[in-house]
Amino acid sequence: MTIGAQVLVGIIALEHLFIAWLEMFAWTKKGAKFFPQFDQAFLEKTQKLAANQGLYNGFLAAGLLWSIFISDGVWSLNVAQFFLGCVIVAGVYGAMTSSRSILFKQGLPAMLVLITIQLIH
Repeated sequence: MTIGAQVLVGIIALEHLFIAWLEMFAWTKKGAKFFPQFDQAFLEKTQKLAANQGLYNGFLAAGLLWSIFISDGVWSLNVAQFFLGCVIVAGVYGAMTSSRSILFKQGLPAMLVLITIQLIH
């Protein structure tokens, strides 16, 4: 994978690392800042659920970061494409079941990176 592609994949990975941190460790303290529609009582009630979701976002980030460090270019690209695809599916599903904004905040950036790395390679 080219350095440019690695940077783009890294940006998506960082986004998911941030989401993992927020959902797993800062949900009740910082959640309202990012989800103003949720009051503190709701954040408290959903803390374990959010932590579980955060774990999955962490797995997505780990897969994307792993793709950057694979030395074989073909495998690196394939792994990045797989995990970007997972992010896209999660974004579409989140948009259908939770909030349309998830598609634009998570799914669309991953789609753009996937298309871009396809054009680069």
